[in-house]
Amino acid sequence: MTQKAVIYCRVSSRSQETEGHGLESQETRCRQHAEAKGYEVAAVFPDTISGGGDFMQRPGMLALLSFLDAQPNERFVVIFDDLKRFARDTRFHLDLRDAFRRRDATIECLNFKFDDSPEGEFIETIMAAQGALERKQNGRQVAQKMKARMQSGYWIHNPPIGYRYETIRGRGKMLVANPPFDCIIREAFEGYASGRFATQAEVKRFFESFPNFPRNKHGEIKQQRVSDILAQPIYAGYICSDTYGIHWLKAQHSPLISLETYEKVQERKQGSRYAPQRKNIGNDFALRGIACCADCNTPLRSSWSKGKYKHYAYYLCQTKDCASYGKSIPREKAEGEVGAIIKSLQPSKGLVALVRAMFRSAWDARRAQASAIRKEGQAQLRDIDKKMETLLTRSLETDNAAMISMCEAKLTELQKQKAILTEQLAKQVEPKRAFDEKLELSLKFLSSPWKLWESGDITLRRLVLKLAFTDHVQYCRNEGARTPERAFPFKALGALRKLNLNLNNGAVEKTRTSTPVKEQRPQRCASTNSATTALS
Repeated sequence: MTQKAVIYCRVSSRSQETEGHGLESQETRCRQHAEAKGYEVAAVFPDTISGGGDFMQRPGMLALLSFLDAQPNERFVVIFDDLKRFARDTRFHLDLRDAFRRRDATIECLNFKFDDSPEGEFIETIMAAQGALERKQNGRQVAQKMKARMQSGYWIHNPPIGYRYETIRGRGKMLVANPPFDCIIREAFEGYASGRFATQAEVKRFFESFPNFPRNKHGEIKQQRVSDILAQPIYAGYICSDTYGIHWLKAQHSPLISLETYEKVQERKQGSRYAPQRKNIGNDFALRGIACCADCNTPLRSSWSKGKYKHYAYYLCQTKDCASYGKSIPREKAEGEVGAIIKSLQPSKGLVALVRAMFRSAWDARRAQASAIRKEGQAQLRDIDKKMETLLTRSLETDNAAMISMCEAKLTELQKQKAILTEQLAKQVEPKRAFDEKLELSLKFLSSPWKLWESGDITLRRLVLKLAFTDHVQYCRNEGARTPERAFPFKALGALRKLNLNLNNGAVEKTRTSTPVKEQRPQRCASTNSATTALS
């Protein structure tokens, strides 16, 4: 009866499996060994996994043991290429040997001859221990190289979304921007920092609007992933790693966002918490989540009602103890009145020209201040360096663990302050683009928010509401929409408009009052002269 055999092969990584021929070459050698011995190869069990860990929990080895268990009456020979392919850990090596003994399986290795004698077991144990030693030494060497690489400012882990690795001559693999995801990540950070995205749930929906944005194996983007992205300083061009003791180290790759934007995002994340927005908010109601009932200050709900011939859209309050509970407000009426408020924000052409002139004046003044800011910032940097040097000296001179911990915490804080200040100083340079090009979009929005609202696009309408107002729009079912608190740019435009009107009214009033005075002055002089003549 022909002896049956099974082959076990293993490589340490996916790259060895796809780019190399490790599994194929091992299988070929093992088949040649089986053919020379006259064995019939029943199955081949490959594994693509590193040398550490529990070998008995690996897919290929689990499948091999299950195969042996399914045929208890057969006596198989297990063939593998090298002792290191079997197990690179002494304890797991011995456990695997016992597992095969219990299944009456014989082990044969191409580069090592197993011997059940005491001397053979001793040599086998020594060889297994040597393999374990090599594995641990390799792991230590890799960890040291990874730490040194990170300390040089290079990211070593999987590239975050928005980046990819590219081999640069003389620098090795380093992160570079990966279009179009780099623009998506940048817009998410800047949108959340500016308030365009009120919650992280809105950032999540923004990511979901791109079909190619990376998802998990279920095709979903989890909220935790959004939070992890917004908390990653690598996007601001800095490396932080508690594992390697690295804090706010300037990275070699180009950042996608500024450190200032990153800090704004962290401040918003630590601020007020918002309940996740419902998935079925729909794209039919621009005021959903923005309009509130004027009686109870609760956000209005929205719904479609079925009529005899078509469906009708309504806003309504569903607070049971509210006077407006269940009272429907037609969508066209509510959004039309809010649109009228937005239309009233539109300034005149003369006022826009005045604002443009004010911006230009501020632009020129800001450029003049840049030099002074750079000098002051450089002095602050020198002061921070002195403080860091003092703290480092104290930490080296003391044996007090609490004092050392305090010094390390303060050093981390100073490193972060230095990174923020360095980036702020880097911005104090001559602008690359012209004034008109820089502010064109902002002035275009300020001069005509009504045009965006009138487009009817739900996304643009919500954007206008967020940029134009700082609070909810209160809506009274009897009186209509009430004007909410305006955002600072529109508040400033309103103040300028009011000032302009007061100046114009003052000039008109002065003209009216000054004309009669000129006409009466000769009369008073005539009466005075006649009285003097009569007295004389």
